[in-house]
Amino acid sequence: MADPDDEDAGDGAVDLFRALGRMVKVLRERAGLTQRQLGERLGYSEEQISSLERGRRVPQDEFLDAVDGLLGANGMLSAAKEDVARAKAKARVRHPAWFRDYARLEREAVELNYYGALALPGVLQTEGHARAVFTSRQPLLDEETVEMRVAARLARQQVLTRWPPPQTTFTIEESALQRPIGGKETHRGQLERLLQIGRLRNVELQVMPTDRDEHPSLGGPFTLLTPKGRPQVAYVEVQNISRLITEPEEVRILAARYGSIRAQALTPQESASFIANMLGDR
Repeated sequence: MADPDDEDAGDGAVDLFRALGRMVKVLRERAGLTQRQLGERLGYSEEQISSLERGRRVPQDEFLDAVDGLLGANGMLSAAKEDVARAKAKARVRHPAWFRDYARLEREAVELNYYGALALPGVLQTEGHARAVFTSRQPLLDEETVEMRVAARLARQQVLTRWPPPQTTFTIEESALQRPIGGKETHRGQLERLLQIGRLRNVELQVMPTDRDEHPSLGGPFTLLTPKGRPQVAYVEVQNISRLITEPEEVRILAARYGSIRAQALTPQESASFIANMLGDR
């Protein structure tokens, strides 16, 4: 069960984002700028500025620094970056209830292995990619839920850079990389993010080419994770139906499948070149 205090923390994150949005609006209007004009000066769309001012979009560090300088906030907005980071971390409780037990195990794991068959694993997704995923989900989610889910997904990514970091592998189907979720620019940013993560010392990222004439596992995505001091477990999820697998023989079978998938995939170095070539085509 989720901690009730954590649930309250999620609501606090919403209040913080709204408060920062109101501050941006007051400063913008004092400067005599429209949302469109502010967006043009900062490299954001009018819709993005509107969402940020309404607290429906999580303010990123670069935005807070840029708008602080442009609107003469004298460090007031930049100083909120740590609060936003804490709020995003606490917002992980805004995961759906059926996902929270897995999210807790993921945070504690010493080894993580992700097989991405239809979509990119959440810990790899950029903010734009994640927002496009949640915005297009059916049935539709309200905007506040979308923003909290995005914040929760971004908070999960701290698992890759905490110390000591877990040994992590990703094996992703080429078809998942080809799908331009969120449009051309968002897709490009996502591919660049994959290259960045692939360079982490604790990460190996591989691409499974579509042209392989054999495949050891066509049953969908799964994750293998090893909690500290405990046996490896597996997690599978499809259509919001999830299952944490602890039975040793079932886990062994999935681990063997994952080993076969990695053996047929491109090496990490070949995969990096493959993704770089995809970027060159866009």
